Amino acid sequence: MRVAIIHYWLVGMRGGERVLEQLCMMFPDADIYTHVADPAKLSPLLRRHRITETFIGRLPGAKKHYQKYLALMPRALESLDLTGYDLVISSESGPAKGVIPPPDTAHVCYCHSPMRYIWDQYHAYRDGLSLPMKLAFSWLAPKLRTWDVISSNRVDQYVANSSFVAQRIQRCWRRDSVVVHPPVDLEAYQPAPAPGPDAPYLFLSELVPYKRADLAIEACARLGRRLQVVGSGPETERLKAMAPAGTEFLGRVPDEKMRALYQGARALLFPGVEDFGIVPLEAMACGRPVLAYGRGGALDTVVDGDTGLLFHEQTAEALAACIERFESELEPGLDPARMAAHAGRFGEATFRANMWAAIRAAAPGLGLDETPPAIADAA
Repeated sequence: MRVAIIHYWLVGMRGGERVLEQLCMMFPDADIYTHVADPAKLSPLLRRHRITETFIGRLPGAKKHYQKYLALMPRALESLDLTGYDLVISSESGPAKGVIPPPDTAHVCYCHSPMRYIWDQYHAYRDGLSLPMKLAFSWLAPKLRTWDVISSNRVDQYVANSSFVAQRIQRCWRRDSVVVHPPVDLEAYQPAPAPGPDAPYLFLSELVPYKRADLAIEACARLGRRLQVVGSGPETERLKAMAPAGTEFLGRVPDEKMRALYQGARALLFPGVEDFGIVPLEAMACGRPVLAYGRGGALDTVVDGDTGLLFHEQTAEALAACIERFESELEPGLDPARMAAHAGRFGEATFRANMWAAIRAAAPGLGLDETPPAIADAA
């Protein structure tokens, strides 16, 4: 069986690329197609596969400024010749699903999110552009939405990474989907005993407006609680200016040091809206609870009153009240092992098994076995 995997761009190793790694382990002979690839920034597992760029990759400065070629990406996808493939799997967040497979080729799309910058985050994205770019994007976005809806019919089966994304697929494309949560690498995390009331709370994310680090800072300032902020981004200086003395900005932290930060925190604060959110599961794998805004992917991962608490207004006041409720009601009886067991349901092997079942159900004519194939060595 010949398999093609379409991924939007390959310029680093983030959540979407970790999903791609698992797909490549399921189909070790698959070919990868992408708009632009920087092999130096990819894992050895991905570099083993044949990677073909669309014509975007041959344009000037594409490796760094690929997003400036957004208007050309639909045509680039449609120019790919997928003749001879039995199965096409598209990994959608930027334009990826819009390829044109042969009529007898099954097309399964794993959707991290419909393109945010033309749908739910259109206004925020446009407002952050310069005036010439804002005018150009205001002209381009309606055309991209039209193409995005039309190309959605080229997919046989959608697989959403969360219930929240499944709702957005239905709203944007009027298509049903099955939910398969992304894989979380839990090997590096172990639960630890609660660190005590003098420990800091933890916020971990890129420091951009929609992550709402400001709510975590303000809530902890109101209560006089310590807070560690991990991450960097354009919001850094503004957040530092509003933060009290008890807030510690750690910048970007290597993965190998994150376990100690998770284990040493009273709880993870998660006040933004994410499509899924792997960070809460990493915290729970370390035995730490999560205090999350009750929208988005957190509804699939945080068990309210058990592995954390949900608050339902995206305000500093609501988060502060959630922290106080956590300290009085949930913290005294926390069981780190139970939280780690819950996180274990989202591991890599679970993703592979569930994704295999979704592909098998979507393409019965391929004659796939009931159990996933042997997994290639990722070393």
